[in-house]
Amino acid sequence: MSAHEPLSTLQTPPEPGDGWDHPGNWLLRAWLARSVPEDLLAQHRPVLAELGRLSGGDWYRMQLEDRLNEPRLTSWSAWGERIDEIELTPLWRRAHRWAAEYGLVATGYDASLGRHARLLQFARAWMYIPSTDFYGCPLAMTDGAARILSDAGNDELAGRALPHLLSTDPGAFWTSGQWMTETVGGSDVGRTETIARRDEHGRWRLTGRKWFTSAATSEIALTLARPDGNPDGSRGLALFYLEPRDEAGRLQNIEVLRLKDKLGTRKLPTAELWLDGAPATPVNGLERGVAAIAPMLNITRTWNAVTACALMQRALALAGDYARKRIAFGRPLAELPLHRETLADLEADHAAASSALLATVDLLGTVEQGEPDDADTAALRLLTPLIKLGTARDAVAGVSEALEAFGGAGYIEDTGIPQLLRDVQVLSIWEGTTNVLSLDTLRALAAVGIEPWLARMNGRLDGCRQPALNARVKQAREQLGAVPHWLAGDPQALEPQARRLALNLYRLTGLVELLALADHWLGRGDDRPLAVARHYQDLRFRLEPLRGG
Repeated sequence: MSAHEPLSTLQTPPEPGDGWDHPGNWLLRAWLARSVPEDLLAQHRPVLAELGRLSGGDWYRMQLEDRLNEPRLTSWSAWGERIDEIELTPLWRRAHRWAAEYGLVATGYDASLGRHARLLQFARAWMYIPSTDFYGCPLAMTDGAARILSDAGNDELAGRALPHLLSTDPGAFWTSGQWMTETVGGSDVGRTETIARRDEHGRWRLTGRKWFTSAATSEIALTLARPDGNPDGSRGLALFYLEPRDEAGRLQNIEVLRLKDKLGTRKLPTAELWLDGAPATPVNGLERGVAAIAPMLNITRTWNAVTACALMQRALALAGDYARKRIAFGRPLAELPLHRETLADLEADHAAASSALLATVDLLGTVEQGEPDDADTAALRLLTPLIKLGTARDAVAGVSEALEAFGGAGYIEDTGIPQLLRDVQVLSIWEGTTNVLSLDTLRALAAVGIEPWLARMNGRLDGCRQPALNARVKQAREQLGAVPHWLAGDPQALEPQARRLALNLYRLTGLVELLALADHWLGRGDDRPLAVARHYQDLRFRLEPLRGG
């Protein structure tokens, strides 16, 4: 046989399938059907179905074709002019249009949807994210900027930017950057060295180096700087709005020093910038900038968690399809008991992560557009760092396990599978590492206490009426009952155990929300959520105890 003749047997490649109707995406559909009024969901189902078909079909194929393309920086023109032009990949240029047309940001601010706006928005994002090479990153920051400018009381800036940030017209749609990270530190933003000074016309000008700016081609950015003469530390920082380019498209006193060479998210143009008197406008006052940008961080952390769950789902869909196609030891992998159990473990982790996330998204919608009470706001304050840190870690572990399920093919670049693992690794780093968010969890507990979260969890279990759940609910109540004991004693003694505490609270949240979903659907003859809840409880609920607890 010639070396150039085809092999007698070729492996059929895996396909992700329809992102909306895929059997593996049952949980998102089940959650929306329980939580969103049927008449409202019926209006949005066609859009979700269309996004699912595109994401698992044409967009996925475009993503594979675009695999080797990366953004390119051209610093100088042929005639020596500094131009700093960033050329985006073909898929990224298309993704901008799709994001506008499908209202990936605008839906979250549609007052006609009431408290369901966020659930319906993030359901769209869930479909969109896996095949668009992390275009969800600028959308997250755009969403956060829209939240800040909606609430800041700066009518001039809101009138200028919000019609673009919330536009569904691709030609009018703007995205936003978030320029916080500097050479001296990432999460330690109090050490920010960028200085703001007024020029002779009274216009604020920013000078400093921004070491890591994602989505460097965005039309606007929010950034921290220290007004000249302000004290050191985070209280002396102010939040500024700027438009990097003028109407002719030229950068305004900004140089792109380089594009970052990253492990993953390589389609996302992340740049190091030098601001040399860039014009900017204070968003709301000249101090307490960290507090002013906090609403943006809460939104971007939620997008981070949605991205984690969506990419876990994509990895599961590919691994499941491959298991049905790949023959080993005379049978498809899907018929081998150990392989089935491995995939079931991944599905259980994904279901719990998604349940914790969707409960938090639902609560975010209530706080923003519903009729929240103080307990809702307090619970959201605690849940936001928990779901970000927990889903990120589950995504890294889950996608790694899914990659292994392909054997050698999972390690081969042109299958597109390794990119999934490289990309999800950023989720535990961006917007706060696990340790940073664990400490934020302790700050949240100091500010609002554990009672709002405990009341919410016990309320979910109180609503479980199906006898088939009794033993599982009893076990979950016992685990919830241990939480106050974990928190007793010297608060400073908790800091070394903050990561363990946060992960335990996250997993309990996922379990309780999954049990509540199981109760709802058992009453309607569907026992799949129950089977997954049982599997998750058996898999994960030998909770790692806190020392002394």
